[in-house]
Amino acid sequence: MPGTRSNKSHLTNASDLEIVELCQVGNKEAFQELVKRYQKNVFALLYQLAPEWRDLNDLSQEVFIRVYRGVHNLRNAKIFKSWLNQIVLNLFYDELRKRPRRIKTVSMDQTYEDDDGENEFIKEVKDSKLKPDEIISNNETKAAIKKAMAQLPEQFRTAIVLRELQGMQYEEIAELLGCALGTVKSRIWRARERLQEILVPLISENSYSYNGEQLQQNM
Repeated sequence: MPGTRSNKSHLTNASDLEIVELCQVGNKEAFQELVKRYQKNVFALLYQLAPEWRDLNDLSQEVFIRVYRGVHNLRNAKIFKSWLNQIVLNLFYDELRKRPRRIKTVSMDQTYEDDDGENEFIKEVKDSKLKPDEIISNNETKAAIKKAMAQLPEQFRTAIVLRELQGMQYEEIAELLGCALGTVKSRIWRARERLQEILVPLISENSYSYNGEQLQQNM
């Protein structure tokens, strides 16, 4: 029907804010468009938080079930992305409580000293044309980073995922996690340090050093 095609075209061209507002008044086609726009982001965030879990597709669906049930209660449609991230995090923590713990929680009271509270890492620019041996090495690096991320305590993993893979500011992370800004910076710095410790024996080249850009490229 022409009207239906026109409506779908309108939704495709609509802004995220318009889509969310339509969802809030029960527009099912708008919700389908919302899922289409955000399903990859939701899956990616879940994968970054829990790369070892095998039911991420089911968890992604659960996220959108929660979105569907709660979107009409969202007071400010402009903060939808932050609200969606909060739903993903809440689901992640709900699942952690249900599943056997393989990683011990690390106390946040232990202090680490650093000149400015942050470690600086050198960003490397890589040639986009990889040779066969570089492809093998790149795949090994991806596998190593995935394994290393799975070994991080969840509070470290969450903080570094939000910072370096989701690109969020420290203040945004602090608000999302409900903790102090200093705690967020400490967790991220210690996550970087722990990744370095884990990755050194996993990567064949002893000269390997962790940096945020490499993490982004391989997750």
